[in-house]
Amino acid sequence: MSNIIITGKDLTLEQIAAICRGHAKIELAEEAKQNIIESRKVVDDLVAEEKVVYGITTGFGKFSDVVISQDQCKALQKNLIITHAVGAGNPFSEDIARGIMLLRINNLVKGFSGIRLETVQTMVDMLNKGVTAFIPEKGSLGASGDLAPLSHMVLPMLGLGMAYYEGELLPGAEAMKRAGIPTIELSAKEGLALNNGTQAMTSAGSLALYDALNLLKVADIADALCFEAQNGVVDALDHRVHDVRPHSGQLATARNLLKLLEGSKNTTRQGEIRVQDAYSLRCSPQIHGASKDAINYVLDKVNIEINSVTDNPIIFKEDRAGISGGNFHGQPMALSFDFLGIGVAELANVSERRIERLVNPAYSDLPAFLTPHGGVCSGFMIVQYSAAALVSENKVLAHPASVDSIPSSAGQEDHVSMGTIAARKAGEIAKNVRRVLAMELMVACQGIDMRGNKGLGKGTQAAYDLVRKQVATLDDDRELYGDINYCEEIIENGSLIKAVEEAIGTAIETR
Repeated sequence: MSNIIITGKDLTLEQIAAICRGHAKIELAEEAKQNIIESRKVVDDLVAEEKVVYGITTGFGKFSDVVISQDQCKALQKNLIITHAVGAGNPFSEDIARGIMLLRINNLVKGFSGIRLETVQTMVDMLNKGVTAFIPEKGSLGASGDLAPLSHMVLPMLGLGMAYYEGELLPGAEAMKRAGIPTIELSAKEGLALNNGTQAMTSAGSLALYDALNLLKVADIADALCFEAQNGVVDALDHRVHDVRPHSGQLATARNLLKLLEGSKNTTRQGEIRVQDAYSLRCSPQIHGASKDAINYVLDKVNIEINSVTDNPIIFKEDRAGISGGNFHGQPMALSFDFLGIGVAELANVSERRIERLVNPAYSDLPAFLTPHGGVCSGFMIVQYSAAALVSENKVLAHPASVDSIPSSAGQEDHVSMGTIAARKAGEIAKNVRRVLAMELMVACQGIDMRGNKGLGKGTQAAYDLVRKQVATLDDDRELYGDINYCEEIIENGSLIKAVEEAIGTAIETR
Protein backbone atom coordinates (compact mmCIF):
# COMPACT_ATOMS: atom_id res chain seq x y z
CA MET A 1 0.00 0.00 0.00
CA SER A 2 1.41 3.38 -0.98
CA ASN A 3 2.00 6.08 1.62
CA ILE A 4 -0.72 8.65 2.30
CA ILE A 5 0.56 12.06 1.23
CA ILE A 6 0.02 14.80 3.81
CA THR A 7 -0.71 18.17 2.20
CA GLY A 8 -2.65 20.02 4.91
CA LYS A 9 -5.56 20.46 2.53
CA ASP A 10 -7.29 17.17 1.82
CA LEU A 11 -7.05 14.76 4.73
CA THR A 12 -10.22 12.65 5.04
CA LEU A 13 -11.94 10.79 7.84
CA GLU A 14 -11.25 7.49 6.07
CA GLN A 15 -7.53 8.32 5.88
CA ILE A 16 -7.48 9.18 9.57
CA ALA A 17 -8.92 5.76 10.38
CA ALA A 18 -6.44 4.04 8.02
CA ILE A 19 -3.46 5.78 9.61
CA CYS A 20 -4.57 5.69 13.23
CA ARG A 21 -6.09 2.20 13.30
CA GLY A 22 -4.63 0.51 10.24
CA HIS A 23 -1.12 1.96 10.70
CA ALA A 24 -0.91 3.20 7.12
CA LYS A 25 2.32 5.13 6.50
CA ILE A 26 2.46 8.83 5.69
CA GLU A 27 4.85 11.21 3.93
CA LEU A 28 4.93 14.96 3.48
CA ALA A 29 4.07 16.50 0.13
CA GLU A 30 6.90 18.51 -1.43
CA GLU A 31 4.70 21.61 -1.44
CA ALA A 32 4.06 21.08 2.28
CA LYS A 33 7.78 20.95 3.00
CA GLN A 34 8.29 24.23 1.18
CA ASN A 35 5.42 25.82 3.12
CA ILE A 36 7.09 24.83 6.39
CA ILE A 37 10.49 26.19 5.33
CA GLU A 38 9.11 29.53 4.20
CA SER A 39 7.03 29.94 7.36
CA ARG A 40 10.04 29.14 9.53
CA LYS A 41 12.11 31.85 7.87
CA VAL A 42 9.57 34.43 8.99
CA VAL A 43 9.90 33.30 12.61
CA ASP A 44 13.70 33.39 12.45
CA ASP A 45 13.52 36.94 11.07
CA LEU A 46 11.09 38.08 13.77
CA VAL A 47 13.38 36.74 16.48
CA ALA A 48 16.48 38.29 14.91
CA GLU A 49 14.72 41.64 14.63
CA GLU A 50 13.44 41.34 18.23
CA LYS A 51 9.86 42.07 17.14
CA VAL A 52 7.25 41.65 19.89
CA VAL A 53 5.08 38.72 18.81
CA TYR A 54 3.01 36.62 21.20
CA GLY A 55 4.60 33.31 22.17
CA ILE A 56 7.72 33.98 20.12
CA THR A 57 9.24 36.89 21.98
CA THR A 58 6.71 37.09 24.84
CA GLY A 59 5.45 34.81 27.58
CA PHE A 60 2.14 32.97 27.41
CA GLY A 61 -1.39 33.69 28.61
CA LYS A 62 -1.26 36.23 31.42
CA PHE A 63 2.50 36.54 30.79
CA SER A 64 1.91 37.82 27.25
CA ASP A 65 3.15 41.24 28.38
CA VAL A 66 6.54 39.83 29.45
CA VAL A 67 9.10 40.25 26.66
CA ILE A 68 11.54 37.37 26.17
CA SER A 69 15.09 37.97 24.94
CA GLN A 70 16.54 36.10 21.96
CA ASP A 71 18.81 33.95 24.12
CA GLN A 72 15.82 32.82 26.21
CA CYS A 73 13.70 31.60 23.29
CA LYS A 74 14.70 27.92 23.53
CA ALA A 75 14.14 27.81 27.30
CA LEU A 76 10.75 29.49 26.79
CA GLN A 77 9.57 26.79 24.38
CA LYS A 78 10.83 23.85 26.46
CA ASN A 79 9.36 25.30 29.64
CA LEU A 80 6.03 25.72 27.86
CA ILE A 81 5.88 22.00 27.12
CA ILE A 82 7.13 20.59 30.42
CA THR A 83 4.92 22.82 32.58
CA HIS A 84 1.82 22.29 30.45
CA ALA A 85 2.08 18.47 30.44
CA VAL A 86 -0.18 18.06 33.47
CA GLY A 87 -2.90 15.78 32.13
CA ALA A 88 -4.91 13.42 34.29
CA GLY A 89 -6.68 10.08 34.08
CA ASN A 90 -6.18 7.08 31.84
CA PRO A 91 -4.25 7.51 28.61
CA PHE A 92 -5.97 8.07 25.31
CA SER A 93 -6.21 4.86 23.30
CA GLU A 94 -3.45 4.31 20.76
CA ASP A 95 -5.63 5.25 17.79
CA ILE A 96 -6.65 8.58 19.35
CA ALA A 97 -3.06 9.36 20.42
CA ARG A 98 -1.84 8.64 16.88
CA GLY A 99 -4.65 10.83 15.56
CA ILE A 100 -3.54 13.71 17.76
CA MET A 101 -0.07 13.60 16.19
CA LEU A 102 -1.40 13.10 12.66
CA LEU A 103 -3.77 16.05 12.88
CA ARG A 104 -1.04 18.24 14.36
CA ILE A 105 1.21 17.34 11.43
CA ASN A 106 -1.57 18.19 8.98
CA ASN A 107 -2.00 21.56 10.69
CA LEU A 108 1.73 22.35 10.65
CA VAL A 109 2.33 21.51 7.00
CA LYS A 110 0.00 24.28 5.88
CA GLY A 111 2.86 26.68 6.61
CA PHE A 112 1.30 29.08 9.09
CA SER A 113 3.03 27.88 12.26
CA GLY A 114 6.71 28.70 11.90
CA ILE A 115 7.97 25.28 12.94
CA ARG A 116 11.16 23.70 11.55
CA LEU A 117 10.89 20.97 8.93
CA GLU A 118 13.07 18.60 10.98
CA THR A 119 10.66 18.89 13.91
CA VAL A 120 7.69 17.91 11.75
CA GLN A 121 9.71 15.07 10.22
CA THR A 122 10.36 13.74 13.73
CA MET A 123 6.60 13.46 14.20
CA VAL A 124 6.21 11.72 10.85
CA ASP A 125 8.90 9.22 11.84
CA MET A 126 7.19 8.56 15.16
CA LEU A 127 3.88 7.81 13.42
CA ASN A 128 5.48 5.59 10.79
CA LYS A 129 7.66 3.69 13.26
CA GLY A 130 5.00 3.25 15.91
CA VAL A 131 6.17 5.48 18.76
CA THR A 132 2.99 6.66 20.48
CA ALA A 133 3.10 9.17 23.30
CA PHE A 134 1.39 8.40 26.60
CA ILE A 135 -1.26 11.14 26.62
CA PRO A 136 -3.64 11.38 29.61
CA GLU A 137 -7.17 11.88 28.33
CA LYS A 138 -8.27 14.48 30.90
CA GLY A 139 -7.08 17.99 31.65
CA SER A 140 -7.95 20.06 28.59
CA LEU A 141 -10.32 23.02 28.66
CA GLY A 142 -10.56 22.97 24.88
CA ALA A 143 -9.41 26.55 24.42
CA SER A 144 -5.91 27.91 24.05
CA GLY A 145 -5.96 24.59 22.30
CA ASP A 146 -5.63 21.20 23.94
CA LEU A 147 -2.62 22.39 25.88
CA ALA A 148 -2.11 19.53 28.32
CA PRO A 149 -2.69 16.60 25.93
CA LEU A 150 -0.60 18.15 23.15
CA SER A 151 2.23 18.87 25.59
CA HIS A 152 2.28 15.20 26.58
CA MET A 153 2.43 14.39 22.85
CA VAL A 154 5.62 16.46 22.56
CA LEU A 155 7.50 15.09 25.58
CA PRO A 156 8.94 11.95 23.89
CA MET A 157 10.24 14.14 21.06
CA LEU A 158 12.40 15.83 23.70
CA GLY A 159 13.44 12.55 25.30
CA LEU A 160 10.99 13.10 28.15
CA GLY A 161 7.65 11.66 29.25
CA MET A 162 6.45 8.17 28.38
CA ALA A 163 5.64 6.46 25.10
CA TYR A 164 4.49 3.11 23.76
CA TYR A 165 6.70 1.17 21.37
CA GLU A 166 5.95 -2.35 20.16
CA GLY A 167 3.31 -2.79 22.85
CA GLU A 168 5.51 -1.68 25.75
CA LEU A 169 5.23 1.52 27.78
CA LEU A 170 8.71 3.04 28.04
CA PRO A 171 10.41 6.27 29.05
CA GLY A 172 10.18 8.62 26.08
CA ALA A 173 13.93 8.66 25.46
CA GLU A 174 14.07 4.85 25.41
CA ALA A 175 11.11 4.53 23.04
CA MET A 176 12.74 6.97 20.62
CA LYS A 177 16.08 5.18 20.88
CA ARG A 178 14.59 1.76 20.16
CA ALA A 179 12.77 3.15 17.13
CA GLY A 180 15.96 4.83 15.90
CA ILE A 181 14.51 8.36 16.01
CA PRO A 182 16.77 11.16 17.33
CA THR A 183 15.25 13.42 19.98
CA ILE A 184 15.17 17.16 19.35
CA GLU A 185 15.59 20.52 21.05
CA LEU A 186 12.83 23.04 20.48
CA SER A 187 13.60 26.40 18.91
CA ALA A 188 11.67 29.68 18.88
CA LYS A 189 7.88 29.33 18.46
CA GLU A 190 8.03 25.52 18.23
CA GLY A 191 6.57 24.64 21.61
CA LEU A 192 3.60 26.84 20.92
CA ALA A 193 3.31 25.50 17.37
CA LEU A 194 3.05 22.00 18.82
CA ASN A 195 0.71 22.41 21.78
CA ASN A 196 -1.68 25.19 20.75
CA GLY A 197 -4.52 23.67 18.74
CA THR A 198 -7.65 21.52 18.77
CA GLN A 199 -6.06 18.23 17.78
CA ALA A 200 -6.86 16.19 20.91
CA MET A 201 -10.57 16.93 20.76
CA THR A 202 -10.60 16.59 16.98
CA SER A 203 -8.81 13.23 17.02
CA ALA A 204 -11.09 11.76 19.68
CA GLY A 205 -14.16 13.25 18.02
CA SER A 206 -13.17 12.25 14.49
CA LEU A 207 -12.76 8.60 15.43
CA ALA A 208 -16.04 8.68 17.34
CA LEU A 209 -17.62 10.19 14.22
CA TYR A 210 -16.12 7.48 12.01
CA ASP A 211 -17.68 4.86 14.27
CA ALA A 212 -20.98 6.71 14.40
CA LEU A 213 -21.26 6.75 10.61
CA ASN A 214 -20.88 2.99 10.57
CA LEU A 215 -23.38 2.62 13.41
CA LEU A 216 -25.93 4.46 11.25
CA LYS A 217 -25.71 1.56 8.82
CA VAL A 218 -25.83 -1.08 11.55
CA ALA A 219 -28.89 0.55 13.12
CA ASP A 220 -30.79 0.23 9.84
CA ILE A 221 -29.74 -3.44 9.53
CA ALA A 222 -30.88 -4.23 13.08
CA ASP A 223 -34.11 -2.34 12.49
CA ALA A 224 -34.80 -4.34 9.34
CA LEU A 225 -34.29 -7.60 11.25
CA CYS A 226 -36.87 -6.40 13.77
CA PHE A 227 -39.29 -5.71 10.91
CA GLU A 228 -38.83 -9.37 9.97
CA ALA A 229 -39.29 -10.62 13.54
CA GLN A 230 -42.39 -8.48 14.19
CA ASN A 231 -44.15 -8.90 10.81
CA GLY A 232 -43.57 -5.18 10.38
CA VAL A 233 -45.89 -3.10 8.21
CA VAL A 234 -43.80 -1.82 5.29
CA ASP A 235 -46.37 0.72 4.09
CA ALA A 236 -44.72 3.17 6.51
CA LEU A 237 -41.60 2.96 4.31
CA ASP A 238 -43.42 4.00 1.12
CA HIS A 239 -41.41 6.74 -0.57
CA ARG A 240 -44.52 8.90 -0.91
CA VAL A 241 -44.72 9.23 2.87
CA HIS A 242 -41.17 10.56 3.02
CA ASP A 243 -41.24 12.62 -0.15
CA VAL A 244 -43.73 14.97 1.50
CA ARG A 245 -41.34 15.53 4.42
CA PRO A 246 -38.03 15.34 2.59
CA HIS A 247 -35.40 15.40 5.31
CA SER A 248 -32.42 13.70 3.66
CA GLY A 249 -31.70 11.29 6.50
CA GLN A 250 -35.33 10.23 6.69
CA LEU A 251 -35.43 9.58 2.95
CA ALA A 252 -32.17 7.61 3.11
CA THR A 253 -33.37 5.44 5.99
CA ALA A 254 -36.62 4.52 4.27
CA ARG A 255 -34.72 3.59 1.10
CA ASN A 256 -32.24 1.53 3.12
CA LEU A 257 -34.97 -0.44 4.87
CA LEU A 258 -36.78 -1.22 1.62
CA LYS A 259 -33.53 -2.47 0.07
CA LEU A 260 -32.70 -4.59 3.11
CA LEU A 261 -36.21 -6.08 3.20
CA GLU A 262 -36.57 -6.65 -0.55
CA GLY A 263 -38.03 -10.12 -1.11
CA SER A 264 -39.10 -10.65 2.49
CA LYS A 265 -42.09 -12.90 3.13
CA ASN A 266 -42.22 -12.03 6.82
CA THR A 267 -43.15 -8.37 6.54
CA THR A 268 -46.79 -7.37 6.03
CA ARG A 269 -48.93 -4.69 4.45
CA GLN A 270 -51.25 -2.31 6.19
CA GLY A 271 -54.31 -4.15 7.56
CA GLU A 272 -53.09 -7.71 6.95
CA ILE A 273 -52.23 -8.28 10.62
CA ARG A 274 -52.39 -4.78 12.06
CA VAL A 275 -52.96 -1.30 10.70
CA GLN A 276 -49.77 0.20 12.11
CA ASP A 277 -46.69 -0.64 14.16
CA ALA A 278 -45.39 1.01 17.29
CA TYR A 279 -43.17 4.04 16.81
CA SER A 280 -39.89 2.16 17.20
CA LEU A 281 -40.60 0.42 13.88
CA ARG A 282 -43.02 2.74 12.12
CA CYS A 283 -41.08 5.92 12.89
CA SER A 284 -37.60 4.49 12.49
CA PRO A 285 -36.99 6.42 9.23
CA GLN A 286 -37.75 9.63 11.09
CA ILE A 287 -35.71 8.65 14.18
CA HIS A 288 -32.69 7.14 12.43
CA GLY A 289 -32.93 9.84 9.78
CA ALA A 290 -32.66 12.65 12.30
CA SER A 291 -29.50 11.04 13.68
CA LYS A 292 -28.14 10.78 10.15
CA ASP A 293 -28.72 14.49 9.61
CA ALA A 294 -27.12 15.38 12.95
CA ILE A 295 -24.07 13.19 12.38
CA ASN A 296 -23.58 14.50 8.86
CA TYR A 297 -23.64 18.06 10.19
CA VAL A 298 -20.75 17.01 12.44
CA LEU A 299 -18.98 15.40 9.48
CA ASP A 300 -19.12 18.67 7.55
CA LYS A 301 -17.59 20.53 10.51
CA VAL A 302 -14.89 17.91 11.08
CA ASN A 303 -13.88 17.98 7.42
CA ILE A 304 -13.23 21.70 7.83
CA GLU A 305 -11.39 21.37 11.14
CA ILE A 306 -8.97 18.58 10.22
CA ASN A 307 -7.63 20.68 7.33
CA SER A 308 -7.55 24.02 9.15
CA VAL A 309 -4.96 26.12 10.97
CA THR A 310 -5.65 26.18 14.72
CA ASP A 311 -2.33 27.71 15.76
CA ASN A 312 -1.55 30.97 17.55
CA PRO A 313 -0.01 33.25 16.56
CA ILE A 314 -0.59 32.57 12.89
CA ILE A 315 2.40 33.34 10.65
CA PHE A 316 1.60 35.01 7.33
CA LYS A 317 4.72 34.88 5.18
CA GLU A 318 3.44 37.30 2.51
CA ASP A 319 3.85 40.32 4.79
CA ARG A 320 5.96 38.63 7.51
CA ALA A 321 3.22 39.08 10.09
CA GLY A 322 2.51 37.06 13.20
CA ILE A 323 -1.09 37.69 14.20
CA SER A 324 -2.44 36.56 17.56
CA GLY A 325 -6.00 35.34 17.10
CA GLY A 326 -8.28 32.65 18.45
CA ASN A 327 -8.31 29.73 16.02
CA PHE A 328 -7.26 27.44 18.86
CA HIS A 329 -10.67 27.90 20.48
CA GLY A 330 -12.58 24.63 20.34
CA GLN A 331 -16.13 25.98 20.29
CA PRO A 332 -16.94 24.80 16.73
CA MET A 333 -15.89 21.28 17.68
CA ALA A 334 -17.36 21.40 21.18
CA LEU A 335 -20.88 22.08 19.92
CA SER A 336 -20.43 19.55 17.10
CA PHE A 337 -19.25 16.73 19.36
CA ASP A 338 -22.01 17.39 21.87
CA PHE A 339 -24.43 17.07 18.93
CA LEU A 340 -22.64 13.90 17.80
CA GLY A 341 -23.14 12.33 21.22
CA ILE A 342 -26.83 13.16 21.23
CA GLY A 343 -27.35 11.98 17.65
CA VAL A 344 -25.67 8.62 18.11
CA ALA A 345 -27.26 8.05 21.55
CA GLU A 346 -30.70 8.09 19.94
CA LEU A 347 -29.79 5.04 17.86
CA ALA A 348 -29.48 3.04 21.08
CA ASN A 349 -32.57 4.64 22.64
CA VAL A 350 -34.82 3.33 19.89
CA SER A 351 -32.88 0.05 19.57
CA GLU A 352 -33.54 -0.77 23.23
CA ARG A 353 -37.24 -0.13 22.66
CA ARG A 354 -37.26 -2.59 19.76
CA ILE A 355 -35.53 -5.16 21.98
CA GLU A 356 -38.22 -4.60 24.62
CA ARG A 357 -40.99 -5.11 22.08
CA LEU A 358 -39.49 -8.45 21.09
CA VAL A 359 -38.98 -9.85 24.60
CA ASN A 360 -42.09 -8.47 26.33
CA PRO A 361 -45.18 -10.63 25.67
CA ALA A 362 -47.40 -7.64 26.43
CA TYR A 363 -46.09 -6.04 23.23
CA SER A 364 -46.03 -9.03 20.85
CA ASP A 365 -47.39 -12.50 20.32
CA LEU A 366 -43.94 -14.05 20.75
CA PRO A 367 -43.10 -16.19 23.81
CA ALA A 368 -41.99 -14.21 26.85
CA PHE A 369 -38.30 -13.32 26.65
CA LEU A 370 -38.04 -15.40 23.47
CA THR A 371 -37.52 -18.70 25.28
CA PRO A 372 -39.52 -21.86 24.57
CA HIS A 373 -39.04 -22.93 28.20
CA GLY A 374 -40.17 -19.93 30.20
CA GLY A 375 -39.86 -20.37 33.93
CA VAL A 376 -36.92 -22.70 34.17
CA CYS A 377 -35.26 -20.58 31.48
CA SER A 378 -34.95 -16.77 31.48
CA GLY A 379 -34.09 -16.46 27.81
CA PHE A 380 -33.28 -12.87 26.83
CA MET A 381 -34.82 -11.23 29.90
CA ILE A 382 -31.62 -9.68 31.22
CA VAL A 383 -30.34 -8.69 27.79
CA GLN A 384 -32.96 -5.97 27.86
CA TYR A 385 -31.80 -4.95 31.35
CA SER A 386 -28.25 -4.53 30.11
CA ALA A 387 -29.39 -2.56 27.07
CA ALA A 388 -31.50 -0.33 29.30
CA ALA A 389 -28.51 0.32 31.58
CA LEU A 390 -26.34 1.36 28.65
CA VAL A 391 -29.05 3.59 27.24
CA SER A 392 -29.52 5.22 30.64
CA GLU A 393 -25.77 5.80 30.95
CA ASN A 394 -25.80 7.44 27.53
CA LYS A 395 -28.48 9.84 28.70
CA VAL A 396 -26.10 11.04 31.39
CA LEU A 397 -23.14 11.21 28.98
CA ALA A 398 -25.18 13.12 26.38
CA HIS A 399 -25.49 16.14 28.69
CA PRO A 400 -23.60 18.83 26.75
CA ALA A 401 -20.11 19.77 27.89
CA SER A 402 -20.03 22.94 25.80
CA VAL A 403 -22.55 24.79 27.96
CA ASP A 404 -19.92 25.05 30.69
CA SER A 405 -16.94 27.39 30.90
CA ILE A 406 -14.38 28.18 33.61
CA PRO A 407 -12.00 31.16 33.21
CA SER A 408 -8.28 30.37 33.25
CA SER A 409 -4.88 32.12 33.13
CA ALA A 410 -5.90 34.78 35.62
CA GLY A 411 -8.94 35.72 33.54
CA GLN A 412 -7.04 36.27 30.29
CA GLU A 413 -8.69 33.14 28.91
CA ASP A 414 -12.17 33.87 30.18
CA HIS A 415 -14.25 31.55 28.00
CA VAL A 416 -13.32 27.98 27.17
CA SER A 417 -15.09 25.30 25.13
CA MET A 418 -14.75 22.02 27.04
CA GLY A 419 -14.67 20.45 23.56
CA THR A 420 -12.29 17.66 24.52
CA ILE A 421 -14.74 16.45 27.15
CA ALA A 422 -17.50 16.55 24.53
CA ALA A 423 -15.39 14.47 22.13
CA ARG A 424 -14.46 11.89 24.76
CA LYS A 425 -18.09 11.54 25.82
CA ALA A 426 -19.20 11.04 22.23
CA GLY A 427 -16.71 8.18 21.92
CA GLU A 428 -18.03 6.51 25.08
CA ILE A 429 -21.60 6.90 23.88
CA ALA A 430 -20.72 5.30 20.53
CA LYS A 431 -19.22 2.28 22.30
CA ASN A 432 -22.39 1.83 24.34
CA VAL A 433 -24.53 2.17 21.21
CA ARG A 434 -22.48 -0.52 19.47
CA ARG A 435 -23.16 -2.90 22.35
CA VAL A 436 -26.90 -2.23 22.34
CA LEU A 437 -27.10 -2.75 18.56
CA ALA A 438 -25.20 -6.03 18.98
CA MET A 439 -27.88 -7.12 21.44
CA GLU A 440 -30.62 -6.11 19.02
CA LEU A 441 -29.06 -8.18 16.23
CA MET A 442 -28.99 -11.24 18.46
CA VAL A 443 -32.50 -10.77 19.85
CA ALA A 444 -34.04 -10.03 16.45
CA CYS A 445 -32.59 -13.22 14.97
CA GLN A 446 -34.11 -15.19 17.87
CA GLY A 447 -37.43 -13.48 17.26
CA ILE A 448 -37.32 -14.49 13.58
CA ASP A 449 -36.70 -18.11 14.54
CA MET A 450 -39.47 -18.18 17.14
CA ARG A 451 -41.89 -16.47 14.79
CA GLY A 452 -41.24 -19.03 12.06
CA ASN A 453 -39.15 -17.72 9.21
CA LYS A 454 -41.12 -17.61 5.95
CA GLY A 455 -38.27 -16.04 4.00
CA LEU A 456 -36.01 -13.08 4.68
CA GLY A 457 -35.14 -10.12 2.50
CA LYS A 458 -31.87 -9.85 0.60
CA GLY A 459 -30.11 -7.75 3.21
CA THR A 460 -31.68 -9.28 6.28
CA GLN A 461 -30.82 -12.77 5.08
CA ALA A 462 -27.13 -11.83 4.85
CA ALA A 463 -27.21 -10.29 8.33
CA TYR A 464 -29.06 -13.26 9.80
CA ASP A 465 -26.63 -15.73 8.23
CA LEU A 466 -23.60 -13.92 9.62
CA VAL A 467 -25.08 -13.82 13.13
CA ARG A 468 -26.07 -17.49 12.94
CA LYS A 469 -22.59 -18.39 11.75
CA GLN A 470 -21.59 -18.39 15.41
CA VAL A 471 -24.70 -17.59 17.47
CA ALA A 472 -27.09 -20.55 17.53
CA THR A 473 -30.81 -20.22 18.15
CA LEU A 474 -31.39 -20.22 21.90
CA ASP A 475 -33.29 -23.25 23.14
CA ASP A 476 -32.07 -23.92 26.67
CA ASP A 477 -30.38 -21.10 28.54
CA ARG A 478 -26.64 -20.59 28.02
CA GLU A 479 -24.06 -17.91 28.63
CA LEU A 480 -25.03 -15.06 26.35
CA TYR A 481 -22.17 -12.59 26.75
CA GLY A 482 -20.06 -14.49 24.20
CA ASP A 483 -22.87 -14.29 21.66
CA ILE A 484 -23.18 -10.55 22.25
CA ASN A 485 -19.40 -10.20 21.98
CA TYR A 486 -19.50 -11.89 18.56
CA CYS A 487 -22.32 -9.63 17.35
CA GLU A 488 -20.34 -6.62 18.55
CA GLU A 489 -17.22 -7.91 16.83
CA ILE A 490 -18.92 -8.18 13.43
CA ILE A 491 -20.09 -4.60 13.87
CA GLU A 492 -16.67 -3.32 14.88
CA ASN A 493 -14.64 -5.14 12.23
CA GLY A 494 -17.03 -4.13 9.45
CA SER A 495 -17.91 -7.66 8.36
CA LEU A 496 -21.64 -7.18 8.99
CA ILE A 497 -21.87 -4.10 6.79
CA LYS A 498 -19.69 -5.74 4.14
CA ALA A 499 -21.85 -8.89 3.97
CA VAL A 500 -25.09 -6.95 3.78
CA GLU A 501 -23.89 -4.44 1.19
CA GLU A 502 -22.62 -7.27 -1.02
CA ALA A 503 -26.02 -8.95 -0.76
CA ILE A 504 -28.07 -5.88 -1.69
CA GLY A 505 -25.56 -4.76 -4.31
CA THR A 506 -25.21 -1.20 -3.06
CA ALA A 507 -23.93 0.78 -0.11
CA ILE A 508 -26.25 1.45 2.80
CA GLU A 509 -26.87 5.18 2.73
CA THR A 510 -25.75 7.41 5.61
CA ARG A 511 -27.06 10.74 4.27
